[in-house]
Amino acid sequence: MGVALALRGIASLSFDLPMHGTRDEEMFEEARSNPFGLLHHWKTALVEAKDAIAWLGAHEAIDPLRIGIAGYSLGSYIALQTAAAEKTIKCVVVAAGGDLPATPWTSMVRMVTDPLSSARKLRGRPLLMLHGINDCTIRREQAQALYDAASEPKTLKWYESGHVLPSSSADDAAAWLAKQLG
Repeated sequence: MGVALALRGIASLSFDLPMHGTRDEEMFEEARSNPFGLLHHWKTALVEAKDAIAWLGAHEAIDPLRIGIAGYSLGSYIALQTAAAEKTIKCVVVAAGGDLPATPWTSMVRMVTDPLSSARKLRGRPLLMLHGINDCTIRREQAQALYDAASEPKTLKWYESGHVLPSSSADDAAAWLAKQLG
C-alpha cells in the first residue's frame, strides 16, 4: 500500500499493531492466556493509531485537512474505530474487514469495539471496503453487514480471493484515497 500511495504522491505511515509484525511475542502469549491482556493490547493499538494521526497532522509536510486511514484485517477494525473517534480523518479504507463474527463472546466484545457503530459514526465521510468473496476469516456476510451500517458515500469492491486480497487491491485503495484526498 505504501508504494502504491507513494507513486501517487501521497505520504503514508505504517506501524505494526500489538501482536502483529515485529511486535513482542510476549504480547501474543499474554493475550492468549489473559482476556484483560488482550483488552490492554487493543487499547494500546487505538492509542497508537490516534497518536499516529496526531503526529501526521502536526508534521510540516502533511496537510492536516487531507488525512485518510486504511487498515487490513484486524487493522481495519482499528482504522474504523480510530476514524469514528478522530474527525480529522477524511476517509477510510477497510480491507478484509467487517462486522464481528457471531460467537458467545460477541456482545462482550461489542462493549470494547463495535464495527457497526464505528461505521455509523463516519456520518458521511467516504468509506471504501475491499473484500474477498471467499474470505473464511472475515466472512462475506460480515463485510456486507458493515457496509450496510455505513452511510453514503461508500463503496464495496469484491475480489475473487480469500482473506489475502490480490496486490491490485492496494492500487485500487491508493487510487481511491488519491481521489478522496485531492
